[in-house]
Amino acid sequence: MTKMLDDYALLSPLRYTNNWLKIGVVAFGILMGISSQAPLVPFSIAICMSLATLIFGRVPPKFYLKLLMGPAVFVVFSVIIIAFFFGGGPELFGFNVLEYRLGVNTGGLSMAFLVFSRTLGGMCCLFFLALTTPMVELFSVLKKTRLPDSFIELSMMMYRYIFVFLDVAWCIKHAQTVRLGYHDLRTSLHSMAMLCSTLFLRSWEQGEKTFVAMNARCYDGKMMIFEEKRPVKFSEVALSLGYMVAIVGVWYVSNGMLEASLW
Repeated sequence: MTKMLDDYALLSPLRYTNNWLKIGVVAFGILMGISSQAPLVPFSIAICMSLATLIFGRVPPKFYLKLLMGPAVFVVFSVIIIAFFFGGGPELFGFNVLEYRLGVNTGGLSMAFLVFSRTLGGMCCLFFLALTTPMVELFSVLKKTRLPDSFIELSMMMYRYIFVFLDVAWCIKHAQTVRLGYHDLRTSLHSMAMLCSTLFLRSWEQGEKTFVAMNARCYDGKMMIFEEKRPVKFSEVALSLGYMVAIVGVWYVSNGMLEASLW
């Protein structure tokens, strides 16, 4: 899935948009979403970011929905727990389990709905950035933020070799499968243990080979990262400002309505 994310980012028309502008829009959406006390703002952010990803980023809707369904499973379980065990107010519905009353009240349902909207808004913001900006360009942005070089270089190496070792693990598992290595529980556990140990040895050997190769190329402790300069267009700035003004307006209106309802 991560590899496909980077593939879509490389093919996205928004790839050639200024990276700092995209990061600013995403950071604004996340901050506004978590600071709002009403679900309307995070839902508005989720809709705007999803439309930008689908229309301007040209991401297939089917793939985007499948992408959202992955973390949605964990979100649904969290929301159910919040609805049943948090909040206060009048009970909406409930049932008895071993002489213990489990019920959903108005406060718990409101809190669960708010958590769900915030999570959805944050996911849509991060998916917008992931589907429109290749990871290599994000590393160049991190370089400009004056983060330690060792942190950035380790992150680059980890990101690079995640796909290498995933490919090795897939090949090993495929070879085990065609040899009936997973036909029952006992052989499955044995095959999985063999796969993990082999993958550990391969990663250790690959690390030593990479270290030797870098030293042979006069590695002095710093990796050069080049960033392509992309000027910010007026249309992009106008669209971003329009989005921010609209979200701020929704934020004030929703918070005002919430305060009025509390009074």
